[in-house]
Amino acid sequence: MAKSILLISSGQPSLNPRLVKEADALSDAGYEVTVLYAYWNTWGTNHDKELLPVKKWKAICAGGDPQGKRLTWLLSRLIRKTARFLLKKTNCYFCFAELAIARSSYFLTVEARKHQADLYIGHNLGALSAVVKTARLHKKPCGFDAEDFHRQEVTNDIHSYEFKISKYIEDKYLPLVNYITASSPLIAENYSLLYQRNITSILNVFSKTTLNVDDNKNESLKLFWFSQTIGPNRGLELIVEAMKLVGTRIELHLLGAADDAYKQNLFSLSASIENFNGQIFFHEPIKASEIFQFAAQFDIGLAAETTICLNREMSLTNKLFTYIQSGLAIAASDTVAQSAFMHQYPQTGKVYRNANELALILTEYHKNRELLFQTKKASFQIGQTQLNWENERYAFMRVIDNILTAN
Repeated sequence: MAKSILLISSGQPSLNPRLVKEADALSDAGYEVTVLYAYWNTWGTNHDKELLPVKKWKAICAGGDPQGKRLTWLLSRLIRKTARFLLKKTNCYFCFAELAIARSSYFLTVEARKHQADLYIGHNLGALSAVVKTARLHKKPCGFDAEDFHRQEVTNDIHSYEFKISKYIEDKYLPLVNYITASSPLIAENYSLLYQRNITSILNVFSKTTLNVDDNKNESLKLFWFSQTIGPNRGLELIVEAMKLVGTRIELHLLGAADDAYKQNLFSLSASIENFNGQIFFHEPIKASEIFQFAAQFDIGLAAETTICLNREMSLTNKLFTYIQSGLAIAASDTVAQSAFMHQYPQTGKVYRNANELALILTEYHKNRELLFQTKKASFQIGQTQLNWENERYAFMRVIDNILTAN
C-alpha cells in the first residue's frame, strides 16, 4: 500500500506554485497525497476550480469561504481578530499566538487531526502548528518548507507585532520538525544558523517549457513585472522613473490584482514626469499554467525587489525563474540574493542599484537588439538545462525519501 502524505497550507493551491509542484512530484512518485488548504481570495478560488480537478492528489479546503461556507469563514475571522486583540493586550503568546498567526490556523488543525498520514508537510507559518501537532498526535514525522524568512518577512523591526509573533511560532515549532527546506540558499543559511541544523535549499524553479524566444528588432522595448498584488513598495515607481530617463518609447506591462487608487497613482506619476514617452499597461491575474506563454511576448523581466526587510534581501522569487523559463532578459535590483544569482548567471541579464542604472540597462538593450536577443536566448537555455523543476525536484524527493526511510 502506498504511503500517504498530507501537505498543509494557510493559502490556496493556485496562489502557491511551490506547494503544487511538491504535491505533483509526490503523486508522480507514487505517494497518496492530500493537500489541506485555506481560502485566500476570489480569483484564487476561481483558478482552483480549474486546477484541482486535473490533479492526481486530493484537496480539502478548511476554515470556510465567503461563498460556500460563509459562517465558518466569519467564525474563523472572529477567532483570529479576537486572538490578535488579546495577544496585543496581554502579550501572552503561549495563549493566543497560534490562533492569531493566520485566519485558518485553528480550522487547519481541526481538519488535519482527522487524517492519518505517514508524513505531514507545512507551507506558511499559519500551517506550522497544525503540522507539528498532528504529526505528534499520530506519532509520524513532519517537515516545513520555508518559502520566506518569515520572522522578517514584513519588517526588520524586532519590536513589531509581526516579528514577535512569527519568531514565537518559529522558535516553538521549527525545532520539532524532522526536516526544513527553504526557497533560497540565503534563507536556508539563516534558518540553519538559528536552529543549528542542515536545511536544504529548493529553488523556486519551474518545469521546462517549449516556447520560442522572440527576436524584437524594431518594436518598442517591452518590460514585464507580475505578482499576486500590484502596489507600493514593490520597486515599480523606480521603474517608471527609469523609463523617463531612457527617453525613448518603452512599454511597462504589469500583471496582477491592482486597485484603482494605485493604478491612478502610477499613471499620475508617469504624467507628472516631463517628456515621459512610455506606456503602462495593467493585466488581470491569469492561471499559473498560462504565465509562461503570456510572459514570452515581452523582452525584459523586472525582478524589482526592494530592501524594506531582510526576507526580500534573501529571496529568489517565483518571478525571477518565470522570466528564465519564458526566455526574457532579466533586470534585477541589487538585493543580496539577486546580486549573487546574477553573478553566477551573468548571461541572463544585469543588476541595477537605482533608476539611473536601470535606465542605462534599458538604453543598452534598446540600442543593441542583438545583445537583447542573445541574452533572452541564454536565459531560456539556462532554464532548459539547469534551472528547472525537473532537476530541482530530485533534491526535494531525496529529502522526503530519507525522512520516510528513517521513520
